[in-house]
Amino acid sequence: MRIDAHIHYADDDPVFLDLLAKHDMKLHNICVVHAEFDNWRTQAELYRDMADRFPHRFAWCTSFNLPDFADPSWADQAIAGLEADFREPPGRGAVACKVWKNIGMDARKPDGSFLMVDDPIFDPVFEYLAAADKTLLMHIAEPLACWQPLTPNTPHYGYYSRNPQWHMYNRPEYPSHCELIAARDNAVAKHPRLRMVGAHLGSLEYDVAEVAARLDKYPNFAVDISARLTDLAVQSSPKVRDFFLRYADRILFGTDVVMRQRPSTMSAADRAAAIDDLDQTYAMHDAYFESTGDAMVRGFATTGLGLPAATLDLFYRDNAVRWYPGI
Repeated sequence: MRIDAHIHYADDDPVFLDLLAKHDMKLHNICVVHAEFDNWRTQAELYRDMADRFPHRFAWCTSFNLPDFADPSWADQAIAGLEADFREPPGRGAVACKVWKNIGMDARKPDGSFLMVDDPIFDPVFEYLAAADKTLLMHIAEPLACWQPLTPNTPHYGYYSRNPQWHMYNRPEYPSHCELIAARDNAVAKHPRLRMVGAHLGSLEYDVAEVAARLDKYPNFAVDISARLTDLAVQSSPKVRDFFLRYADRILFGTDVVMRQRPSTMSAADRAAAIDDLDQTYAMHDAYFESTGDAMVRGFATTGLGLPAATLDLFYRDNAVRWYPGI
């Protein structure tokens, strides 16, 4: 079995379940807390239900509401919510907790400054997670391209063209990439007993050497590759392959495929297209990581990494089991 350790896709549609069986894939669905999405507890209920009904195909990751600086009981309430989600029977309860990029890039403190992930207000929650032997998945910052001019035919042009609210070029009133990464690194250092997974190659996707430097420095830190396959593909394949071999036990497979509408509620044609897209996404990842020949990754020509079977086993499954106990 393989584990997609970072995805947002849950349903009981038989064709969708057949696709997961075809790839022998288990999905780790991730809750995201932000006003632009539905109430995140709605996400949690769907993900919990799928994990309960199909525990061999679904697991899930919870979250918590952003800090309320006017409420001295905020941390206690956040911890109580996490405890309830983790306390569910095996196969139904959450296996991890997620924080998102709105910390550092959107949320503000009472004085108007940006709320950073190393702020002391988070310390009780993070220490609780460490004591509970749970993992913190962190999407802090964005790709470096977020702070650069939009350039066609680059990996992140499409996303920032469609989501200009997250594009930080020429917006000096917002924290820089460097400041956000420093806050993230500080949070990892402050909580050495807490397992942390940096989503999207830890927002250091532009150079695997930068990711390696953090893995060397912080033994409690790992990364997933979700939504950053193209960033790997545009780097030197020998360099990326060496990175995967050197840190074989610290890199998790994930796609970050987002499906806001459940396939079972779609028309037959739309459902087939959505499920085929997920099928092709997995096939594209397989070709890049497993083959040694020419490969195309979302229009970018590259060479497959041809990772050995032992490394693929860690990447596709064993690392998720280690870094997300109970998954």
